[in-house]
Amino acid sequence: MADKKQNNRRNNRNNDDDYNPKFRKQRKKVCPLCADKNLVLDYKNPEQLKKFINDKGKILPRRATGACAKHQRDITLAVKRCRHIAMLPYTQN
Repeated sequence: MADKKQNNRRNNRNNDDDYNPKFRKQRKKVCPLCADKNLVLDYKNPEQLKKFINDKGKILPRRATGACAKHQRDITLAVKRCRHIAMLPYTQN
């Protein structure tokens, strides 16, 4: 009987070993285009697309924007079209 109690204590201790208050689990980012159904991505609106590119003019990846795969493809296409008609620069100084 005493062995079972000791095993229980050991098992509880193992679960607590992974806990570290300095590192918390981050919430999963929600796709901004899925969350707001009224938001329509338009290549003729460079102000809207600027939040999906960094200061050097590169398109931000999904892990940074939080967009789903479908909308990330739409973002990429819109940014490239906007660059092609010279509303967004290819690079920034």
